[in-house]
Amino acid sequence: MKINFRKAALAVTFALAGASSQLAHADMLAGTNVKFTGYVKADAMISNYSEGALGSGSIGRDFYIPSLTPVSGGDEGAQFDAHIRQSRFRFTTNTPTDEGDSITGVLELDFIVTSGGNERISNSYLPRVRHAFIKYKNWLIGQTWTTFMDVGSLPESLDFIGTTDGITFGRQTMVRYSNNGFEVALENPEATVTPNGGGGRIVADDNAVPDLIAAYTAKRDWGHLKVAGLVRQLSYDDGQGIDDDETSYGVAVSGKFKLGNGDDIRFMVNGGSGMGRYVALNASNGAVLTANGDLEAIDSTGYAVAYRHIWNDKMRSNFMFSALDVDNDTALTGMSVTESTYSTRANLLYSPTRALTVGAEYTFAKREVESGLEGDMNRIQVSAKYAF
Repeated sequence: MKINFRKAALAVTFALAGASSQLAHADMLAGTNVKFTGYVKADAMISNYSEGALGSGSIGRDFYIPSLTPVSGGDEGAQFDAHIRQSRFRFTTNTPTDEGDSITGVLELDFIVTSGGNERISNSYLPRVRHAFIKYKNWLIGQTWTTFMDVGSLPESLDFIGTTDGITFGRQTMVRYSNNGFEVALENPEATVTPNGGGGRIVADDNAVPDLIAAYTAKRDWGHLKVAGLVRQLSYDDGQGIDDDETSYGVAVSGKFKLGNGDDIRFMVNGGSGMGRYVALNASNGAVLTANGDLEAIDSTGYAVAYRHIWNDKMRSNFMFSALDVDNDTALTGMSVTESTYSTRANLLYSPTRALTVGAEYTFAKREVESGLEGDMNRIQVSAKYAF
């Protein structure tokens, strides 16, 4: 048997180098704590629309999207859907530093609002990134909830969000500084525009500056109160003569008030000019084009309230109402844009043990467009959720 000593020496060299690299990496991560959490959730729902229906594959059949409630068409009967797309997995790492601080990293995935298989055979869904960020001292860098949002004001709902119509909601990449309840962030910008006279949404990626958000949260024994402000630039350049910028702003006040016996009230009120995608899952765009190709910001107001009642140590209910009102200039937007939406829902949740929850929820939602056409949705949803 012939031995190629040159190749053998190279193999040993590479092996030693790899082992040295692994040892160096292991030493660098010494003391790092890794935590894996999440939940497995199965949902089934029956939906009935007064006007038309949502087609197969529409994300509005997985969870409530205010702008998708049909306002024209005939009653096509009820639709049944079942999925596990809300199931979620979260990895959190914490690495101590030599200076006595720590670095936190978060990566979270779920399967909703993604493509993949179909309901005929596999029901396979691609994972998507929800959160991916780094925290060090007072700084956060990466993708997570927008600073304009108050996660603590969200009620417990079987729906993906619950009080969707009246709240600010979004995840995006940012740089955020936090200190004693104060937060200031520069976040990824994106403008959504309605063409002059109406038509399909224009998603303009022409912003030159990030969105600026500042917030303050006061946490007390009675709960918390958050005030947030947003200033951003709406920009659109089609490369064919339209090139305009418009400054927009928004204010949101939200909170949670604790009552006796574990009950609580959660709320949010928001208003502004050109908030667009920040509210009601972009039910209204941030701006509309004038006949001259200029951008005009669209005003909107949203509000939501939810009451949680604890029946006993294993059973609870949530009662919710949320609404959005949009002030459209119909001479510019046309008559087919959303004028208002609202939804109300009630649920009953039962946890035989802390990690397991089953429940049922009823939802009624209504949408009206500027022409006066309107439609509503009735939905019954049941879920089973195992959190770990």
